[in-house]
Amino acid sequence: MLLKRRTYADSIPLILISRVQKKGRADMELEFDVKVTPGALYDYLLYHTYTGLSGVIGTLVGVFLIMAFMSTRYFIYLIAGVVMIAYLPCSLFLKANQQAVNNTAFRQPLHYKMTDEGISVSQGENEEKQSWDNCVKAVSTPRSVILYTSRATASIFPKKDLGDKQEALIQMISTHMDPKKVKIRF
Repeated sequence: MLLKRRTYADSIPLILISRVQKKGRADMELEFDVKVTPGALYDYLLYHTYTGLSGVIGTLVGVFLIMAFMSTRYFIYLIAGVVMIAYLPCSLFLKANQQAVNNTAFRQPLHYKMTDEGISVSQGENEEKQSWDNCVKAVSTPRSVILYTSRATASIFPKKDLGDKQEALIQMISTHMDPKKVKIRF
């Protein structure tokens, strides 16, 4: 028996129908604070890299080099394969730590306010707004919910910071984005 992994987007019609039947279309609003740590940034970088072409190709080349070592017994293939496979995660770890230290936006918590109109993120006196229409996709990892605001930039919501607001965040994203753009698993 094959089991299909369900995403939160699969249950959107049920949520919307029950909401409409119970109390009509109410304005949704959600506020929370997150602190982007080096671990959360590393989680995002791993996801972003290994779901892209460069991460997949790098891993495949490393695997082929190790297979070449197994058939030829030339240690240079083994060394090159291990380097190819280990280099990317190690460099991403260093990059995450460097960005967390050097980027002033990651030093203090970010305050998010999500409404029916869009997303507002503030820190101190700075505030930026983004409409839901401009969001590219939403995904989840075991440690974070990631909302891409462009192909290369994203808002990272560490699950440990969300606490009991995680389900409300997922519902807010799923309600305001096209279901084809939402790949959140729970």
